[in-house]
Amino acid sequence: MATAGKVIKCKAAVAWEAGKPLSIEEVEVAPPQAMEVRVKILFTSLCHTDVYFWEAKGQTPVFPRIFGHEAGGIIESVGEGVTDLAPGDHVLPVFTGECKECPHCKSAESNMCDLLRINTDRGVMIGDGKSRFSINGKPIYHFVGTSTFSEYTVMHVGCVAKINPQAPLDKVCVLSCGISTGLGASINVAKPPKGSTVAIFGLGAVGLAAAEGARIAGASRIIGVDLNPSRFEEARKFGCTEFVNPKDHKKPVQEVLAEMTNGGVDRSVECTGNINAMIQAFECVHDGWGVAVLVGVPHKDAEFKTHPMNFLNERTLKGTFFGNFKPRTDLPNVVELYMKKELEVEKFITHSVPFAEINKAFDLMAKGEGIRCIIRMENQISLSGL
Repeated sequence: MATAGKVIKCKAAVAWEAGKPLSIEEVEVAPPQAMEVRVKILFTSLCHTDVYFWEAKGQTPVFPRIFGHEAGGIIESVGEGVTDLAPGDHVLPVFTGECKECPHCKSAESNMCDLLRINTDRGVMIGDGKSRFSINGKPIYHFVGTSTFSEYTVMHVGCVAKINPQAPLDKVCVLSCGISTGLGASINVAKPPKGSTVAIFGLGAVGLAAAEGARIAGASRIIGVDLNPSRFEEARKFGCTEFVNPKDHKKPVQEVLAEMTNGGVDRSVECTGNINAMIQAFECVHDGWGVAVLVGVPHKDAEFKTHPMNFLNERTLKGTFFGNFKPRTDLPNVVELYMKKELEVEKFITHSVPFAEINKAFDLMAKGEGIRCIIRMENQISLSGL
């Protein structure tokens, strides 16, 4: 590989300050160090998490920064000690990692790696505490270890999932964050039995993925709960059979759902992060066997309040991180679900823009239009040309 071991100059969308449009700049991307890989990003997409930290409302601002964490690309070069990946491998970057050595990685019940768990405040590589991005010698900071709004990026090997090279990267790139989070919340955590009733709170990208997971699992009734009725028709494509808008009812939505389902739903998945929706999602499940799964991230000062009898009456409350998928181990299998046509990914992708117009993706999300916008990187290459 002609570029291996050398600094690469490429285009990146740099956020210089909070809330201001990204600027396409020429950046220098240093070679990968020990246990790192450099990846040519071919397709990336915009997630609400990118927007949240770009706005820097309520958290430590880290700028200038290269955002982006949902993407698909090809390994350009590898650093010392990397044996699982090689140049030319097709990969999905992941905002959280799997070192395969810590207690969490060795546990069949956890995906919360001690070494590589998501860290939104860190803008440097964990190996040496330095950034691999720079402009005129000044560092540009990383975001959640991925920074995919760049034609090339450097990541820890544990945050990269090797996938089937036949999988179209312009489609499966959306599986590296939100879609897998919702899908896994249903199939890995809620585990609805065939013929069961499931309520999905919040019909954004993650909620629609949770509905898709419930559909794949064989749920017979999937009830979408959302304050925005314009989302209902779209949600039918993902398996939703009924809809409830809490604004349409005078009584609490958990009571509405209990009346609709003879005592409560079998499973619920909460995907909004609103603390009231979290409580409602728990209180709407059936006593004896109901399971509620919390996916959304609440405000840091939020408190979950419910009567202890809701637990004593054998309702179960669970939380999940990235749908309980281990990134390197499980994401390749999620891609195979798509390849076998068991998981439909195309319906999540509603827009596409060239990299030079990346700010349009932010505008679309701000307007609430669509589900996922694919950003096509510049200078597309033939897969054999890397």
